[in-house]
This record gives sequence, structure tokens and C-alpha cells, in this order.
Amino acid sequence: MHDDSEVAVLRLGHRPGRDERMTTHVGLTARALGADRVIFPDNAGQSLETVADITDRFGGPFAAELTDSPLRIIRNWEGRVVHLTMYGERVQDVEAGIRTAHRSEGEPLLLVVGSEKVPFDVYEEADWNVGVTNQPHSEVAGLAVFLDRLFEGRELERDWQNADRRVIPMETGKRVESSEPDADSEP
Repeated sequence: MHDDSEVAVLRLGHRPGRDERMTTHVGLTARALGADRVIFPDNAGQSLETVADITDRFGGPFAAELTDSPLRIIRNWEGRVVHLTMYGERVQDVEAGIRTAHRSEGEPLLLVVGSEKVPFDVYEEADWNVGVTNQPHSEVAGLAVFLDRLFEGRELERDWQNADRRVIPMETGKRVESSEPDADSEP
């Protein structure tokens, strides 16, 4: 989160027509659960627009960007790379070491989540290949669980800057209010 070293999420691969919602949800989950930015493949412009719109309306800071070379991002990352995969080491076995590298040693983290078959190069370039569970699951679920463990729940108390609106927690129903105080109300 913004008081720690950077956490960026790289969406590795995007299949237009098939991955639109999933890629968008990777970005929204990254934003909501404490990452600083998301990097989408250059063919995921619609996902970038949606995440940017949500950030404009519900606050940030959070950045979304496109890349034409996700593998170059991994190879040139100045920090540690965490590849989230069901084939990796169990998150509960490696999370303390990742947290130490990030928080205590100040290492920026790049979290890589795939879509289609991930090239073996990614496994070799990663400092950690991490499985939230070694069972088939969604990359969005894996990202959410990993971010929550990385930040130990602190991301759930985050304050959002420059939000136009905010959700009011309720037992039942839905309520979204403007973040701007009414001009007629007293401070």
C-alpha cells in the first residue's frame, strides 16, 4: 500500500472476447486490496478504461497502464517478482519471507497473474512462484487472497483520496453518496 514500497500487478496475457471481465476484475481487485498500480497487456484497453473510471469515481491513488511487452516488465523489474500460480509453493509457507522483503527490506513487488498458458520463462524469472491453493481457481481469487495476506488486513481500512462518491456500509440495501459535502449543510 502507499506507505510501503510499491506493489504492482501485471496481467500476463489477455484474450479479447474471452478475458474481458476477468482482466478488468484483476485490475479492480488490485486497486481495492492495496496495490499501487496494474499493468495490462496492450490489447486490454477496455479494462484500463474501466479501472481508470472506477478510480476517478471512487478514489485512489491507483494507476492503470498498458504494455506491449509484459515479459520485458518482468525481466526489467527492480524489485522482487511474485508469480501467482496454482503450481507454486504454498502461500502460507512463503508469505512471511515475501512480507519481510517488501516491508522490512523495502523491495518493490511485481505480482504476476496469468490468463492463458504462462511461458516457462515466467516461472524462472520469478523470485517466488506462489500457489494460494494448489487446486484450480480464479486468478482474481488468488490475487485477492495474496494481497490480503501481504497487507495483513490493513488494506481494508484504507482511506481513498479524491473520491467523488463512497459506499455507505449497510446491513441490507445499497447506498452510495457523494463525497462532497452539501453546499447547504453546516460543516
